[in-house]
Amino acid sequence: MPKNYLIGVDIGTQGTKAVVVSKEGEVLGIGFEEYQVEQPRPSWAEQWPQVWEEAVYHTIRSSVERAGVPPTDVAAICISGLYGGSGVPVDRDLKPLRPCLIWMDRRATDEVRWVKENVDLEKLFRITGNYVDTYFGYTKILWVKRHEPEVWKRAYKFVPPSSYVELRLTGQLAVDFSSAGNLGGVFDLHRLTWSEEMAKALGIPLELMPERLVPSTEVVGELTSEAAKRCGLVAGIPVVAGGIDAPMATLSAGAIEPGDNVAMMGTSTCWGVVHRGEGLSPDLVSMPHVVNPSEEIYTWGGSATSGALIRWFRDQFGQAEKEAGEKLGLDPYRLLDLKAQEVPPGSEGLLVLPYFMGERAPLWDPKARGTLVGLTLYHTKAHLYRALMEAAAYSLRHSIETGKECGLRIKEETRVVGGVAKSKLWTQILADVTGRPILTPEGNVEAPLADALLAGIGIGLVPDHRRIVEWIGTVQRVEPREEVHAKYDRYYRLYRKLYQDISETMHALVDLEGGEI
Repeated sequence: MPKNYLIGVDIGTQGTKAVVVSKEGEVLGIGFEEYQVEQPRPSWAEQWPQVWEEAVYHTIRSSVERAGVPPTDVAAICISGLYGGSGVPVDRDLKPLRPCLIWMDRRATDEVRWVKENVDLEKLFRITGNYVDTYFGYTKILWVKRHEPEVWKRAYKFVPPSSYVELRLTGQLAVDFSSAGNLGGVFDLHRLTWSEEMAKALGIPLELMPERLVPSTEVVGELTSEAAKRCGLVAGIPVVAGGIDAPMATLSAGAIEPGDNVAMMGTSTCWGVVHRGEGLSPDLVSMPHVVNPSEEIYTWGGSATSGALIRWFRDQFGQAEKEAGEKLGLDPYRLLDLKAQEVPPGSEGLLVLPYFMGERAPLWDPKARGTLVGLTLYHTKAHLYRALMEAAAYSLRHSIETGKECGLRIKEETRVVGGVAKSKLWTQILADVTGRPILTPEGNVEAPLADALLAGIGIGLVPDHRRIVEWIGTVQRVEPREEVHAKYDRYYRLYRKLYQDISETMHALVDLEGGEI
């Protein structure tokens, strides 16, 4: 009997999702498990890889059960993952030595300063296509080297999140090109290999990098008996490499040509565009794309917090909505949306800078901080909630404008996937703030759908990545409203000016608390 079902898994920052998909692209079952980010100090962010591993086991098992398909009919699995930061430092027995310093972690400020003072930044950009910031994994690796010598002494490899889980599933260690490129610093974007020259300049031995680098469609290994038992599957199923979640989500939204651009708006925002090498800039982040990596590059910018802002607001101020939601069987976010949609665009004079965890591209400021300006006794919780939504939209516009300034060819429509796309209010705000039509694929499965697609490509069950257009089917379109866009245009100019006006004060506050935020 032919094996016709594919499993896609995405390891996210706040949860893991698995889907079971037929070879025709029908989503048959979904599994999801939520977890937390450990934050031992302000703006530190780390996770033990066992959390991801257990979540992958559980979500695969639950998705297969909900799909009602025989485990013996599963043809392949593919896994994507969050921006892995430092990666997981493992010893020679491949056991983790400490939690992974994930993308959200901003502690490596001294290491960034050292790189800027001691490394040829022009050469760094020319080789890697990227710049220097606490966001990049190589600066986090340097932090471990400097601050945790015992871990450094015992470290055998630094392994990205999806690669770590694939190692646990198959016993084979490999890193896809997008994950390697996202590490920055020591990866040659043009040659698709580790850079000996940059590794030497940075003082990071290349022996610490996994030797096997592969395309996202390559089979890493086969599911072991032990892993199969944990997943509720059978041994021997091929496991395909996958890649970083943002380019995977971009593919899942139907971006298949240069100029296609997608905002993956979950915990953070990653607005990215597919291109052939034009418009590379140190203001943005670039990595090999998860399809055609030798020809196509995925370049992105985006806020470190978008959905995280709303989750923070729900957890801190939305207890009434959470309780009401439990009683009524409604999503508390939906209840908050209903109130916020009664607030006029601009939140009646409120302006938020969404830099609650510093900021990545294109601002590159780990000392930036969340800011609320214009608050009066008239304003309500609904005003604050809407202002946070608008802040994420302003940040998205900033990234798109930066991409244009860098010379990237960007199509006039922007696709949006992720939790933000579930909110009709938020997608309308995105359209009105950016002045661009916003497209949201029906179903909004995000990266796991592209994982399933690449699983099929990796074993020859799916012909090529263009099949995703048929898989996603209907796409909803939200048009910007001209008058509202004109109003938001004035707010956006103030948004850009506000950061310039108060950045010095932000930095002073951080330094007052010791600098490591």
